[in-house]
Amino acid sequence: MPKPLRRSRRTWVAAWAVLCVAAIVVTAALNAFPAPDPQPEKPVSAECAEYIADIETRLAKAEVEGNEDGVLAFTRTRVGADDCSDEILDHFSGDR
Repeated sequence: MPKPLRRSRRTWVAAWAVLCVAAIVVTAALNAFPAPDPQPEKPVSAECAEYIADIETRLAKAEVEGNEDGVLAFTRTRVGADDCSDEILDHFSGDR
């Protein structure tokens, strides 16, 4: 049975060292760039702000009543009301 080709330990150590140095260099380069500025918050219409406040009030009331594991449904009954879905998602997708 033929002997498999054997790599020397020096070759493996050198390859490992090159990879480590490359990783350190890339990490240093990424850390050198400043983080991008956060996006400024888009202004929310008064109607959407009122609707978000109403949702928060209902959520707080449900939590006080012990219904935090339940499902709350909200509907818009007025025709022609602003579409606040993006604002609601932005508001509630934060650190909650």
